[in-house]
Amino acid sequence: MTLLWILLLPMLGTFAPILSAKTSRSACALFTAIPPALALAILVSLTGEVFSGEVLRFTLEWVPLLGLEVVIRLDGLAYLFSLLILGIGLLIILYARYYLSTQDSLPRFYAYLILFMTAMLGIVLSGNLLQLWVFWELTSISSFLLISFWWQQTEARQGARMALTVTGAGGLALLAAFILIGQVVGSYDLDLVLASKDIILQHHLYPLMLVLFLIGCFTKSAQFPFHFWLPNAMAAPTPVSAYLHSATMVKAGIFLLARFYPVMSGTELWFVIVSVTGLITLLIGAYLALFKHDLKGLLAYSTISHLGLITMLFGIGSDLAAIAGIFHIINHATFKASLFMAAGIIDHEAGSRDMRKLNGLWHFMPITATLAMVAAAAMAGVPLLNGFLSKEMFFTETIHQHLLGSLSWVIPVLATVAGIFSVAYSMRFIHDVFFNGQPKGLTKTPKEPPRYMRVPVEVLVALCILVGIFPAYFVQDILNAAAVAVLGGPVPEYSIAIWHGFNLPLLMSALALIGGTIIYVNRKHLFDFQHTLPGIDVLQSFELYLAKFIRGCNAVYVWLDNGSMQRYMKLLLLCFVVLAGVPLLQLDTLWGGRTELQVGAVDITGAALLMMGAFATTVLHRYRLVALLMISVVGLIVSIAFIRFSAPDLALTQFSVEVVTIILLMLALFFLPHKTPKQSSARRVLSDVGIASMVGVIVGSLSYALMTRPFSTISDFFIANAKTGGGGTNVVNVILVDFRGFDTLGEITVLGIAALGIFKLLTRIPLFKPSSDGDGRPWSTERHSLLLATVSQGLLPLALMVSVFIFFRGHNLPGGGFIAGLVTAVAIILQYIAHGVDWVKTRMDVEYQRVIAIGLTIALVTGIGSMLFNRPFLTSWFDYYHIPILGEIELASAIAFDLGVYITVVGATLLILANLGKMTTSHRPVHKETI
Repeated sequence: MTLLWILLLPMLGTFAPILSAKTSRSACALFTAIPPALALAILVSLTGEVFSGEVLRFTLEWVPLLGLEVVIRLDGLAYLFSLLILGIGLLIILYARYYLSTQDSLPRFYAYLILFMTAMLGIVLSGNLLQLWVFWELTSISSFLLISFWWQQTEARQGARMALTVTGAGGLALLAAFILIGQVVGSYDLDLVLASKDIILQHHLYPLMLVLFLIGCFTKSAQFPFHFWLPNAMAAPTPVSAYLHSATMVKAGIFLLARFYPVMSGTELWFVIVSVTGLITLLIGAYLALFKHDLKGLLAYSTISHLGLITMLFGIGSDLAAIAGIFHIINHATFKASLFMAAGIIDHEAGSRDMRKLNGLWHFMPITATLAMVAAAAMAGVPLLNGFLSKEMFFTETIHQHLLGSLSWVIPVLATVAGIFSVAYSMRFIHDVFFNGQPKGLTKTPKEPPRYMRVPVEVLVALCILVGIFPAYFVQDILNAAAVAVLGGPVPEYSIAIWHGFNLPLLMSALALIGGTIIYVNRKHLFDFQHTLPGIDVLQSFELYLAKFIRGCNAVYVWLDNGSMQRYMKLLLLCFVVLAGVPLLQLDTLWGGRTELQVGAVDITGAALLMMGAFATTVLHRYRLVALLMISVVGLIVSIAFIRFSAPDLALTQFSVEVVTIILLMLALFFLPHKTPKQSSARRVLSDVGIASMVGVIVGSLSYALMTRPFSTISDFFIANAKTGGGGTNVVNVILVDFRGFDTLGEITVLGIAALGIFKLLTRIPLFKPSSDGDGRPWSTERHSLLLATVSQGLLPLALMVSVFIFFRGHNLPGGGFIAGLVTAVAIILQYIAHGVDWVKTRMDVEYQRVIAIGLTIALVTGIGSMLFNRPFLTSWFDYYHIPILGEIELASAIAFDLGVYITVVGATLLILANLGKMTTSHRPVHKETI
């Protein structure tokens, strides 16, 4: 249960900024920070267990019949990412308090931020693939809200849309991969999946699973060719960039690479795709970062480059390369988050992020400049800083790999080139912003930020220094714990130290530092070369292609949705003919071997009446009242068929529904146009008859094939356990109120919502109310028939008595709350028809919305009651009691649930019918006497 609170506290904390919206900005920040801080404290309390190699799990049943569970799983890798998510998240909360202006909605920003934090925690702590994917998609949605926080800016809206489109498409690919993995392994439990490496690698679908999986990872982590969305997401507020696009969201794909490394890696396909993609991303990001004039643009492309570096390390495939990748995840999160926040401070206090204007800021903000320079030096891989250590490990692993055979020497050369550009753009960040003359064209004089706005940067920069100088004390244990989880076994010996002697990796680092300096000093030639290349506005191109795609979708939609119900039905039925007809062609014979039932005269008569009623409904559709009577005959015969095949509950339900439906249709006929549309052409009639005939042949054949074949059902289970498990002999009712009570609760909830929706639609709807029928005959001056009024009053108490009888007998004999509710509703609606709305309202002024609410509340409370006795939701209780005079009777809690069903059905049915009936009586047109 302790594990659950790590995820649950931030989830509940999403409401903290909203509830504290009317307090001061500092109080809002404090209340927002409390839930993540508590979650962090719980996480830290589990450090000893995680570092000792334990895998902690918390399991909660989700859908037991499908084997699905909510699983919270904490190992070394999840611990590392949770620490980054919560720790840096708390620093961002403090930073955002001072970064956002008073015109920005701080509570809304914090709510989005904590929602994203919860989603990221859900990804790293999930022990179930489907659960992980749900949180994965939640990160895309919450990041969309954060990137578009300044929605009034076009760049923010477009950048958010681009990020959501790319990462959302990758999420669909990832879902497909997870479904395939779950089907291959036979479970979605992460522990079982991680233990099934041989099963997955040897399966013929492994290449497809791997490609879909990597698409999901690469889109989220901005790997080539999906890297273009990240720079355009920089339109978000800087706290968002510092958190999502350096420390957390873009690391989600990297996290999945690390999480599934024990089970998906180890093949040539993995090494080729992952390492080559990482190498290309590393080089493209490092090169383009040098030419960006916007501070956040430079940092965005450098982030892409470093993400490519980490991806490449996981692609190399050696254990030490994976450890180096984990180490660089930590280092990159610290120095890049601090650099983004430093860039935000510069923008906040100088009014610009353009490096062509930002010169000489050392004289105006020396403390911020010092912090930013240290972080930039860590990014460049300068010794005594954390970035140097992981980059040295990276260089070492590029030397020892053999991915390209005899050409493998190319990879360390290209890695050194990427290191050179990394130093070059880091030097540009330092020199062009803090030195290089005086500021040019700034709207305000730069100054140091508020004291506490700088604290998060100071904390992260201090970690860059401490890890760089004392790695064994500050990072060794957590790195080992994460490595155990990633490697799925013992960790090989490795050394993290400032000095390993004179070796080739040290030479590569020196070449990177020297070469980067030379590149920066001579950058003018590179800038001139870059200007000769054709420029591509990625955002504009994306919007153009997206607009074309939307137009194409609209064209297809318009072609399909042309307003013709006949066409919709034709397309639907043709699809059915293809999907259901093709398998039937593969059957040698329809007959499956079961003996058919004997057909008597009654059966033939009922079938003939059924077909005649259906045929008459179609042929006489212009005579609406006659067609309505014919379709009621169809419903009546179906009810009788249920009785014939020993299904009295279904028969009662069908009959009650038929009565309600007929009343509804009669009320609706009043508003329909008097003249029916023109008859279809002979060609269309012939086409419709042909399609209908094909559907009839297929449905008949399919029904015959199924009914004549032996099959097993779950009915035997319910028949055997209805009495002992549910306390009733009416199996259907026991299923509805006990075995499948949760389904019934959902159904009556949907029924109530539908009734409320219909009521809202009918309220003040401007419908035409004709004063005569289709032949011009005026309506009768007698609004309410005396005969009907007299008969209805006599039927009301009888119908109510029948409904009560049906209700109480339902648990053991045919009946129940649903049928009784329909009988009651029909009896009451008959009073509306016979006497009018005003007459009924004076005698029974009831708000049917409240009736629905009462019914749902009774059903819900009945279900919750079982939980008070440590039983599952909606578990029924029953026992037998001896009562004087009455004798021994059975009492069951299911009758209370059935009462909720009864009340809901009555309220929903009357809410629809009564309000539709009101529309035919209010403001009734006055007819003129015919001459």
